[in-house]
Amino acid sequence: MYNNRRYRQRTSIRHSGNGFSRPLNRGKFFNPRFSSNRRGNQRRSQLEGANINMFIRKASLNTNLIEEFQIEAQSFDSFNLHESLKQNIASLGYTNPTPVQSQSIRPILEGRDVIGLASTGTGKTAAFLIPLIHKIFLNRNQKALVIVPTRELALQINEEFRNLSRNMSLYSAFIIGGTNMRRQIQDLKRFPHLVIATPGRLKDLIARRAIYLEDYSYIVLDEVDLMVDIGFIKDIQFFISLMPSLRQSLFFSATISSKIQDILRSFVTNPVTISVKKQETSENVAQDVVKVENQEKKIDQLHDLLIQDGFDKVLIFGRTKHGIEKLNKELEFRGFKVGAIHGNKRQSQRQRVLQSFKQNQIKILLATDVASRGLDIDNVTHVINYDLPQTYEDYIHRIGRTGRAGKSGYALTFV
Repeated sequence: MYNNRRYRQRTSIRHSGNGFSRPLNRGKFFNPRFSSNRRGNQRRSQLEGANINMFIRKASLNTNLIEEFQIEAQSFDSFNLHESLKQNIASLGYTNPTPVQSQSIRPILEGRDVIGLASTGTGKTAAFLIPLIHKIFLNRNQKALVIVPTRELALQINEEFRNLSRNMSLYSAFIIGGTNMRRQIQDLKRFPHLVIATPGRLKDLIARRAIYLEDYSYIVLDEVDLMVDIGFIKDIQFFISLMPSLRQSLFFSATISSKIQDILRSFVTNPVTISVKKQETSENVAQDVVKVENQEKKIDQLHDLLIQDGFDKVLIFGRTKHGIEKLNKELEFRGFKVGAIHGNKRQSQRQRVLQSFKQNQIKILLATDVASRGLDIDNVTHVINYDLPQTYEDYIHRIGRTGRAGKSGYALTFV
């Protein structure tokens, strides 16, 4: 086991004006099995060779952000919500709605289609769950379907639904890959009020005639830009073709590309458009780069960062499953409390690692981009892009895992 404390004594980092840029006197340790991931570099990032200044930015003070929330916020009591729902909202510690919530809840309650554009971490999930829970509670013959790109986001939405609908006798089911399909079919036979689904498993269950999309009065597409990016655009169009013409459609995304515009035209009718995205990256995330001069010493530079004070809860992104698994083994060998999630992990393993990270049982979470969107993990101090993301949009979503809910955070990118 590698001794971190002893290693700290013979390593140091020079803090330049721009942050972490020149590791000095790195340890001589080099594990030959941890070489650069040649196989993972076959799919080159669009950001390779780009101007590194795009990854450097000082954080602003949070006062403007807080003032903006206070100006736009109103009490949840101002919405015509059922008393049980308001009690659940209060029990979760929610006082004033965030901007996306204050602008979304009323038109959803009124039955309008909504296009919500908001930066990550702004409370989008509650923005659509709160009004849907209220409406379904008043009319239990109605059901809602939420389609999301990742298993982790589906589980998170399901957990928030359960918290918001406590003691209201409303039931949910989530249908995701990597778990028992027979159990999911049984859950659907119970006629849940809310179904949360990932595209692949939803398509499988449609083919098995276990679910009929025309039965759903409310449809939510969440994180649509990611679903398009990872190749689900034809599936989304297929789902839309099966939906009833008389429905309420809610559409949430951080960005809208030309491809997404085509989906929007077939999905929403006379929508209310809500945008609380003030800029591309969070004001309270300080961004900087770590210059890699020797690829074989890259792991040592990462080690030098992780042993510093303040790196209390760190999310590290890599490009490939193979590379993340190798990095996980190397950091474990060096004595770090670390876990990894990627597409080759079983769903139960991914859930277990995520819970360990949320509960501070491990200090470092390694992930491919499966975890870069939708996850709401409290108090992540640093996001480290060990490998460059594929696109700048992916970069924005990655670093959005820190600096959430008005707190400060740090994003470091190896270049």
